[in-house]
Amino acid sequence: MAPNKDIILAFDAYGTLLSTESIAQKLAEHFGNETAQAVAQTWRKYQLEYTWRANSMNTYTPFSTLTQRSLRHAIAEHALPPLSPSAVTDLMAAYDSLAPFADVAPALAALSKERNLTAVVFSNGTRDMVTRSVNHSPGLSPHAAVFAQIVVVEEVRKFKPAPEVYAHLAERVGKRAERGEGGFGDVWLVSSNPFDVVGARAVGMRACWVDRGGKGWVD
Repeated sequence: MAPNKDIILAFDAYGTLLSTESIAQKLAEHFGNETAQAVAQTWRKYQLEYTWRANSMNTYTPFSTLTQRSLRHAIAEHALPPLSPSAVTDLMAAYDSLAPFADVAPALAALSKERNLTAVVFSNGTRDMVTRSVNHSPGLSPHAAVFAQIVVVEEVRKFKPAPEVYAHLAERVGKRAERGEGGFGDVWLVSSNPFDVVGARAVGMRACWVDRGGKGWVD
């Protein structure tokens, strides 16, 4: 993409645009509500930890595979019986129909009217995984056209918050040439993940943190 004068808003997908609450509901079908909530939290913890381990070891495994491995880790840690392959497939398929947070639809509707703002999705997920999530979500798919493109980390073979992934984002949206002491031009990361915000800021990118937990910044 050629350099442009637009302000780029790069939205993280999972946990920022899309709520993973329905994943816990799926887990509840197997383990009950209380246990499912605990497993879901552990699953998310290892899902992220596995990406950071991969960065540290300079290895790469697709996010979809790491997500399945971290699920098995979480279930084992809670001393629960392993899920069947079909149950794991069913849980992974739930990512295709996640509901957006309540503020997402009106925000995207407003963005669609702003000529100097360009929205993109920027995610650790694989292209197939994120594309399905955006286009199949009942609440997000009607606004999918607001996003100029979906940027994922597969080409870089690194995960957030590695500096390379933010450089990749800037290049994909036509802002690479503007990188310098002032950062990556008019590129804003929008994320609910503190590590993502810190990573973007560390390389000079601007960032907006979405406090999904409502507890304020503690990182």
